[in-house]
Amino acid sequence: MTPDAIIFDFDGVLLESEHSGNRHLAEYLTNLGHPIAPEEAMTQFMGLAGADFIGAVEGWAGRRLPDDFQAIRQAEQAREMAEGLDPVAGAIAFVRGLPADLPIAIASSSSTAWIVARLDHLGLRDAFGDRIFSGREHVVRGKPAPDIYLFAAAALGVPIERTVILEDSVVGATGAVASGATVIGLCAGRHCGLGHADRLRALGVSRIAHDFIEVAAFIRS
Repeated sequence: MTPDAIIFDFDGVLLESEHSGNRHLAEYLTNLGHPIAPEEAMTQFMGLAGADFIGAVEGWAGRRLPDDFQAIRQAEQAREMAEGLDPVAGAIAFVRGLPADLPIAIASSSSTAWIVARLDHLGLRDAFGDRIFSGREHVVRGKPAPDIYLFAAAALGVPIERTVILEDSVVGATGAVASGATVIGLCAGRHCGLGHADRLRALGVSRIAHDFIEVAAFIRS
């Protein structure tokens, strides 16, 4: 389809943050006595945020997390922000190549402060303006509920049925499919390993792109 708007997830779609974040989480949980590989951490927790993320980690571990967990996670995020993270391959060129009159937005589980800081680093802040929406700030129910996508589409003034959503995570794709939009499952990030595309297809994502060249082909078709 040729969409009337495109809504981007952020982490793992535009920014290579999922791989590093889940690697750090896996190391933390393993050192805590709950061994987990980064790939499994991505499968279990990727796309969640806030209380949903904490609940999922504690449910998996079968215990409450130590009091220092949040502080350690925040310190790791601060380090990543200071050192910088790479864009997903092809993401910047894709965004810059979109028609100037095509409405675009970000709908993410991350905070707007995190997104804005990372967009500044990527040099894409101007492309999105104030069309940056957070599932923990703009809606009551974050992903996997479809609410943040519906909110973003309404803010753009575009029917959700005429919108394309780019998602990489199982949690995000679940809500994206439920929203009624056309969903492209993006498997371009370093965190998308063997079988990831199949997991997205199992959720009802019929269009899988392994890079932004394939995304562009879907949108032109």
